[in-house]
Amino acid sequence: MNAIRSPAGFDLSGAVHYHAGKFPPKIENYSSLIKPLAQASAALARYDQMLKGMHNSNILLAPLRSQEAVISSRMEGTVSTLDEVLRLEAEQEEEGEAAAQGRARTEAVEVLLYSRAMKMAQESIKDGQPISNRLIRSSHRILLGFGRGAHLSPGEFKTEQNYLADRLRKTILFVPVSPELLGDGMERWLAFINNDETEILIRTALAHLEFEALHPFKDGNGRIGRMIIPLMLWKAGAIAEPYFYISDYFEAHKDKYINRLREVSAADAWVAWIEFFLVALEAQARLNLDKAEQIRALYEEMKGLFVNTLSSKWAIAALDFLFTRPVFRNNTFTGKSGIPAATAHKFIKHLSDAGLLRSIVPAAGRRPALYAFEPLLALVRA
Repeated sequence: MNAIRSPAGFDLSGAVHYHAGKFPPKIENYSSLIKPLAQASAALARYDQMLKGMHNSNILLAPLRSQEAVISSRMEGTVSTLDEVLRLEAEQEEEGEAAAQGRARTEAVEVLLYSRAMKMAQESIKDGQPISNRLIRSSHRILLGFGRGAHLSPGEFKTEQNYLADRLRKTILFVPVSPELLGDGMERWLAFINNDETEILIRTALAHLEFEALHPFKDGNGRIGRMIIPLMLWKAGAIAEPYFYISDYFEAHKDKYINRLREVSAADAWVAWIEFFLVALEAQARLNLDKAEQIRALYEEMKGLFVNTLSSKWAIAALDFLFTRPVFRNNTFTGKSGIPAATAHKFIKHLSDAGLLRSIVPAAGRRPALYAFEPLLALVRA
């Protein structure tokens, strides 16, 4: 194996190196994990029970996928907003991908691609695909399909040593596995995540950590690594739908998150990492449950308002459309909601007059107006 050299201008002296030969770990004493595991399992079960009670969770929780994309990308320094990403998505439907992306900020496009990669992975697993190198590389190819990462070998595993660095202080924090050992590392990782002998929450904790330690791509590893968490939980049956997003907690405790990851390689602190992950899982399950219940309550509230405001058999179809596309162009609503065009056009006016829709950009020439369904956006932003 080649000697690891410090990248130009960076100090490698205090770096933690990958824990070669130690994954999966042999943990003899799980006693300290009994309580956090029980609490995380109970919180996740309550969240899952709510998911099972939603007859239309795909509609109701669609905005949370976009918000997860915003937060997970922000952890990697890509700063955008939910409104900006949803607006870009709406404009792509009207103008086509190339035209809309050409005018948008690069950051917004990158976040939208993360949301798209998540959706593709979820649909692939629903179609029976395993979590595999193929699935991970396909997701990565979408994730880095445009913007600053497009030149960093989308969909291809690294062929050069990469690093986790503190760019402000010019220091290397962590040296992942070398490219020569990556193939064996990924084989061990895949064998572990598909072996159900280890309890699923502990298995997910270790799988996330190991993926981040392998750091198999030149860029985008953190986002792909966080995406794997709900996919594993869902595939193992721990949750009924793949709508469990944890980046909110990781971002709020980012320093501790990074330190716990490094301590595994530095001091074999596997149990401390698992405990941190289980606490994160419990806290995020509670937050997700609260948010999902608020969204469901809003849907029920809006159902009555839409029926009264629109006085039409198409009222619920309009509501469902706005929950999946809370920012939209007028022509998209009239053309893709399944509602007769003349009726849909009237709905826009009635809902705007009732204060349920906010005009973002008025119609101009042949360009249709852009609207936002503010009650849902205000809730998801919070």
